[in-house]
Parts: sequence; structure tokens; C-alpha cells
Amino acid sequence: MRERPAADQPLRGVRVLVTRPAQQAEGLARLIEQAGGAAIRLPTIEIAEPRDGAALARLIERLDEFDLAIFISPNAVRLGLARVLARGPLPERLEVAAVGRASAAELRRLGARDVLAPAERFDSEALLALPRLRHVAGQSIVIFRGAGGRELLGRTLTARGARVEYAECYRRACPQSDGARLGRLLERGEIDVISATSADGLRNLHEMAGGAGRPQLVQVPLVVVSERVAAAARELGFRAEIGVARRAGDTAMLEAIKAWRAAQNSL
Repeated sequence: MRERPAADQPLRGVRVLVTRPAQQAEGLARLIEQAGGAAIRLPTIEIAEPRDGAALARLIERLDEFDLAIFISPNAVRLGLARVLARGPLPERLEVAAVGRASAAELRRLGARDVLAPAERFDSEALLALPRLRHVAGQSIVIFRGAGGRELLGRTLTARGARVEYAECYRRACPQSDGARLGRLLERGEIDVISATSADGLRNLHEMAGGAGRPQLVQVPLVVVSERVAAAARELGFRAEIGVARRAGDTAMLEAIKAWRAAQNSL
């Protein structure tokens, strides 16, 4: 029978692989450690400058032509809005929206007012369901995002009659990985559960494991941020249990990891 962890240490003895980008991993890692777990930091995504910075600069110069700016992620806020504010303040008539709670909070921190964001679910579908985005015919909308992001938001707004442009203010790259370290962790069975917050990061992890490590990797349980990432995991061949957080964000991911741990203790 498994030893039950103390109530204030629900993750005692649990080794969690944290795959967030290095500059975003500490929040979740600290929460895991405060709950008694061991956070193994292994970034599988690197946030890099866009390949065409000149195109982004030209679009920002035209920002006063737009009715609405949508920021897809905290990275889009930090890297996109920083460039906007280096040019000058946001245009007075420009409305601002965010997909998630963290993105909305970052926008407010940087001075944006009246940020439109979903109150419950934090994804493109929830944003599109808001009344403000249902009637956009004839409006110009700019979407600040990473290169190659989801097309659902732009495609749906275009179908509703909006003119949509993308401001690609960063790109996701695979870090110069320590694949050998990952291989050792897998070989020794030193990862109990993997936290994954993007499909791209999960694919990079799969690539980093290499042919020798993948058979062990796909047997490790996962906790992911959305059903979309869970579907990507299944496509990659992950066979172990996949837990899905109720929403995006570090606290929700921690709760999902704790729920996974509680289920193991009940066996």
C-alpha cells in the first residue's frame, strides 16, 4: 500500500517534469515544490525573436487603422506590446482583448484599459463566444501571436466579416536540448509525471527522447493544459494516463497534478 502524503505535502515524493519555456517555468515549479514534489526543469520550447521583425514593425506603424487587437498569450503581450509601447501609447480607439487570464493580467499590468477576456474557459472558442466578437463585420482586427499559431480565431472572425491580420511577434523553437539528460531520467525511471502546456512542446519532447528513449517516454503519465494537447499526445503514441487541467495557468496545472497523485494513492 502506498504511503499517504501529508495534507500540506500532497506531492511528496512525486517527480514532475516541467516542460514550460525557461522564462515561464518557475511559477509552476515553485508550486510543485511547495506541495512537496520535485520539479525537474527541462524546457521543450524556446521563445525566440520573429524571423521577420521588419514586417512586425510595419504592421505596428499602422496600428491606428485597427478596431481591435487580440493577444493570444502572455508571450504575445510581453513581446508584442513591448514593441508597440516602444513606438508610443496604444491608439485611443483601439480595443484590446486577450484569450486567457494571464494574458489579460499582463496587458493590464502594462497599462491597457478595459481588456476584453473570457470569464470562464480561456481559449479561442471562449473568446469567440463573447458578444463583442460575434458582430465584427467591416472591422479591422489584428491578432498578436507566435508564428504558426492556431488559425481558428482568425478564420472565424474572417467568416464573420472582419478584416484580419496577424502580428507574429515571436516564434517557438526547439531548445538546444540536453537529450542525453532526458534519456538518463527515462532510463532510471526518475520521472513520475510530465506536465505539458503546448502541443509543440510535447512534440519537441518526443523528438528530444530519440528512438532509444521514446518507448519509456510514452509510458509516463501526462498532465496537459487542454484536450487539444491531450489529442496531440495520443497522436504521438502516449499510452499512459493523460490528465487535463480545468483551465490554463500554473494553479490549474498544479491542481491537475495533485488530482493525478490522489488517484494513484487510491489504488
